[in-house]
Amino acid sequence: MLTQTRNETVADRLRSLRSQLQAHSVDAVLIPSSDPHLSEYLPQRWQGRQWFSGFSGSMGSLMVAQEQAALFADSRYWVQADQELQGSGIDLEKVQSATPAVLCEWMLKHLPPKATVAVDGAVLALSSAKLLRERMLELGFSLRTDLDLLQDCWPERAGLPQAAIYEHLAPQASRTRREKLALIRDAMHRLGATAHLLSTVDDVAWALNLRGSDVAYNPVFLAHLMLKADTAHLYVATGKIPGELQARLRDDGVHCFDYHQATRDLSALPANERVLLDPTRVTLALREAIPESCKLLEQINPSTLLKSRKTDEELGFVRQAMIEDGAAMCRFYAWFEQALGHQNITELDVDERLSEERSHGSGFVGLSFPTIAGFNANGAMPHYRATDAHHARIEGNGLLLIDSGAQYLGGTTDITRVWKIGDLSAAMRRDFTLVLKGTMALSRCRFPRGTLAPMLDAIARAPLWAEAMDFGHGTGHGVGYFLNVHEGPQSISKAIPTPHMAMEPGMITSIEPGIYRAGQWGVRIENLVANQPFKPKHHEDFGEFLSFETLSLCPIDTRCLELSLLREDERQWLNDYHHVVRERLSPRLEGRAKAWLAARTESI
Repeated sequence: MLTQTRNETVADRLRSLRSQLQAHSVDAVLIPSSDPHLSEYLPQRWQGRQWFSGFSGSMGSLMVAQEQAALFADSRYWVQADQELQGSGIDLEKVQSATPAVLCEWMLKHLPPKATVAVDGAVLALSSAKLLRERMLELGFSLRTDLDLLQDCWPERAGLPQAAIYEHLAPQASRTRREKLALIRDAMHRLGATAHLLSTVDDVAWALNLRGSDVAYNPVFLAHLMLKADTAHLYVATGKIPGELQARLRDDGVHCFDYHQATRDLSALPANERVLLDPTRVTLALREAIPESCKLLEQINPSTLLKSRKTDEELGFVRQAMIEDGAAMCRFYAWFEQALGHQNITELDVDERLSEERSHGSGFVGLSFPTIAGFNANGAMPHYRATDAHHARIEGNGLLLIDSGAQYLGGTTDITRVWKIGDLSAAMRRDFTLVLKGTMALSRCRFPRGTLAPMLDAIARAPLWAEAMDFGHGTGHGVGYFLNVHEGPQSISKAIPTPHMAMEPGMITSIEPGIYRAGQWGVRIENLVANQPFKPKHHEDFGEFLSFETLSLCPIDTRCLELSLLREDERQWLNDYHHVVRERLSPRLEGRAKAWLAARTESI
């Protein structure tokens, strides 16, 4: 009954949206998963794709025409989307990425010649807008970016978030606001820029040592920042910054203005201004506000590169956060294994109990993303999340996948473990062991400094490829410092490499290969690692090399292993890792949790 009601609601919303298409004489509307800051996790106001489709995944694009509608999603969401779109009248387009070419191919099949497609330019990246418009023009289609068609058919639409902004302070904030702004201005000077527009919320938060809660799971706030040689203008909703904090910002040359004034001030820039902006991190609407008489310098945000390289002081705090995180997981898993078979435990209970254990840690602020607790078939959906309407009881035999993380004042965590429930089949053990071999292979890798991150992707996939297996998501993403759990510029994936993806000391990245068998089980084993200088024993000069320091601290369930598949050096790596986990976490534990840690870190 719940599903039927939900689908009827989606159908009603689509009818209302289609009436807007007719009223504005457009043939279709594209609704990306985006906001004016091109965020991954969206404030309620910009969750239009979810509201009009019913699909709750974090990524995906919705195209709605008068007769057809389609959701474009990658393989991480295919199973979930199949379930959530049933009966909605929306087709699932299974794609690797919703590129302009993919979208235009759908347009050719479903739209009339010379059709007009609308997309809100306020939530469309400048780089994406260029590619989409060029491709559509080639095919005879028109693109309108001056319409927000959602506004008049989304009566419950939220306004701007109003939560207060606060300061990220020393000692965890190891560099001052003045120091960070000076670093950005140095980069501006080298590029010949007189002004720099920052719009992505994690860049703004990092540059100003400010944090907020406008976006779920990310300690950020909605704002734009315009930097010049001697001034900085922060555009943020009125009332969000307390008076004392505004005074400290002014002391550092940062002046606050109303959020909506950003566009007006951009349009008033003088003709001789040389504006630095990142076309992948600024929307079309903001670029169009800048007078044509200004010169645009399209380059990656300097702050994106700067914040990716954590200082030694920051890495020290990250290690402490990992201890807090690991101790919380040990307490949870000790309870879980004792309660299993004696209490009714569901995936929802896992989320609630694990989150509560983390909340007791020093410096804990909140979760870094929604906890994924998937038993058997649910674990085969990489971005699954248990809900009241759909969740599994953990009983019988199989694999329980738990992907979780937290925000601490001294760092951001993200870790995935898979646990034995009852008896495991030989196929389950084989999958688990092959994934672990991939995690270990990349964790042990050494590589020249400056290696482009996508070049490392095949190392983690090799043990799976050897068995004709693969997974559909990236192997690793950058991680922020008490910021977004997904951060660039590095990406260990099948992405086409760019020079900005070079691996540099201090970067924190995930390593998370997986295997997913739809309807059966999923395996993913994830640690966070930090790039560290590697000093070889030989003295030949082949340039600087880096290696990975594994930061995450939690046992890997050796009960799931097929030991015959592990080489001796792989067994040694696992034993060494478990020795470090036991050494660092034992002082923080007692009783049942300490005993559990000792048992789960025994050598193999």
